Amino acid sequence: MKKLLLSLGIAVAALLALVFAGPAQPPTLAEQVRVSLVKIPYLSVFDNLSYSVDNGVVTLTGEAVQPIIKSYAEQNVKRVPGVTSVQNQIEVLPVSRFDDDIRLRTLSAVRNTSALYRYFLGVNPSIRIVVKNGHVTLDGIVNSQADKQLAFMAANRVPFVFSVTNSLRTTSNL
Repeated sequence: MKKLLLSLGIAVAALLALVFAGPAQPPTLAEQVRVSLVKIPYLSVFDNLSYSVDNGVVTLTGEAVQPIIKSYAEQNVKRVPGVTSVQNQIEVLPVSRFDDDIRLRTLSAVRNTSALYRYFLGVNPSIRIVVKNGHVTLDGIVNSQADKQLAFMAANRVPFVFSVTNSLRTTSNL
């Protein structure tokens, strides 16, 4: 009897979940473009890609350390169903050992600060570090204003950095 009641309860719960969940919504074109961008091979914490979608026209913007990232971004987005054209305005950052050194030292400084390491876990870090001619820009999303400030202070401590722009957003600002 207990097994019958348990089975009946599970069946009712599953039925209610289906009823209240409703039909699954297909992903929007913007969501499909986002997924195609995060699947780019060799995309790193030092690349910062963004996009806009307007009636099937996708405009790609941002910065990439390697020219191949710019090419992959355009190729991947062109394959998304519903995309009619792609305007690729991604800037390829200049080759510079000086900037490469700042990138690595800034990553180390930010990642090793307090609890900020969690933003660098996984294959798609939520903080992006863009370095151009010694100038650092932090972009991405963090959980709190305190984390935003900690990342900014850590980047400012890196030697030979000319300036730091803190473009981080918090989850409460989304």
